[in-house]
Amino acid sequence: MRHKRRRGRRKSGLIVTAVVAVVAVAIIAAVVGFGFHRKTVGDGPLRFPLPTGPESYVGVYADGVPASYAGVTSFGRATGVTADIVTYYSGWYEPFNTGLARAAASHGAAPLVQMDPDGVKLSAIAAGQYDAYLSSYAEAVRAYRHPVILSFGHEMNGTWYSWGYRHTSPAQFVAAWRHIVTVFRALGARNVTWLWTVNVMNNTQVGKIPNPAAWWPGKSYVSWVGIDGYYLKPSWAFVPLFGPTIAAVREITSDPILLAETGAVPAAGQSSKIADLFAGIHTYGLLGFVWFDSIDPVNQEDFRITSPSALAAFRRAATISYKRPAS
Repeated sequence: MRHKRRRGRRKSGLIVTAVVAVVAVAIIAAVVGFGFHRKTVGDGPLRFPLPTGPESYVGVYADGVPASYAGVTSFGRATGVTADIVTYYSGWYEPFNTGLARAAASHGAAPLVQMDPDGVKLSAIAAGQYDAYLSSYAEAVRAYRHPVILSFGHEMNGTWYSWGYRHTSPAQFVAAWRHIVTVFRALGARNVTWLWTVNVMNNTQVGKIPNPAAWWPGKSYVSWVGIDGYYLKPSWAFVPLFGPTIAAVREITSDPILLAETGAVPAAGQSSKIADLFAGIHTYGLLGFVWFDSIDPVNQEDFRITSPSALAAFRRAATISYKRPAS
């Protein structure tokens, strides 16, 4: 199995795939049978808590975010879907990006912030040494008043981050997570949906990515679970890629699950993978997914949906299953 490390303020993370399997015809065909539920936005703020029904969200990370919203609107025009969730990646000490959040809200979307503790000891976070920064961040989120999806230290069950597996103990991660949530709640930042984001498991001897249960902070500290995973080969399919990790998560919580980072390279058969993705969301009753519409900066794998066939596949699946107006 291959895995990759990404660095940078805008996007950092690992793409790790699971077991290789042939795309199941029955899964792809299931796209026809389900429907995403549109949340009511109107002229006011998005509802909080955010809707938690199955098939509620199609989100995106697009080039240029958070400095510009243009990539998100371009994605909407191309695919026919106005994103419900817009992701951006935030290094430690970066303030809450209110400008991006307001742009998202004006388009009926919630911002998803992947807050990464780059170069920071989690034990120091848990001990309160960064409370000034966290308090300032929490106050900005509270003042924003609209829903914010916040994830800390994503993909911690992988080995490629300082806060992750084999670098920092699960106990330290849990302590830091709980402390952050406690700080936000003490300051009245109740508009946060806490997204605990793990990587898909890989049980091979090389590059093992374990069951994420050891990093679980506890139900009272988590709102949703995020899972990251990508299609990199034609034979990879939703069930073997995501199924084992979904089952592992279900052993510890019944919280809603969002595929927080996903995509497919053209060489994997992007059009068929898009259909497989929508169908898998339906089969497992997940919240939805966030498409990584960019190029991996390390291995230069391109997950952008640009070909006419892939765009048609996305638009077709969304038209059938996702009841939002086209952009």
